[in-house]
Amino acid sequence: MEYDELAARQGGESSAAVRARVIASRTLQQERYWDLPGVRCNAQLPGSALRRYCPMTPAAETILRGAFERLGYSARAYDRILRVARTAADLDGSEVLDTAHLSEALQYRSLDRKFNF
Repeated sequence: MEYDELAARQGGESSAAVRARVIASRTLQQERYWDLPGVRCNAQLPGSALRRYCPMTPAAETILRGAFERLGYSARAYDRILRVARTAADLDGSEVLDTAHLSEALQYRSLDRKFNF
């Protein structure tokens, strides 16, 4: 495929569609955490509540375990990765964290470590 063909291709989600998914995800989070004082979104989810609100498929668990064994992440990193994966799953409309959600969260974590944000 030539550059001009690639550059001319239309695709992807519109900004309006992304905005709608984000609004729906934030609403879902507020409803999910109604019984947790001070928690309105995944970023505020305490570590003690992660197992309850971040169920994973066995395949997702395998990916996360492998990343921790290879990269030596801390408990704090574990919590952060699950919060990001929970958000990816919410945007995807999934109650359970799957391999795509964990992979996305781990990718963001590696970028964060690479650029020291």
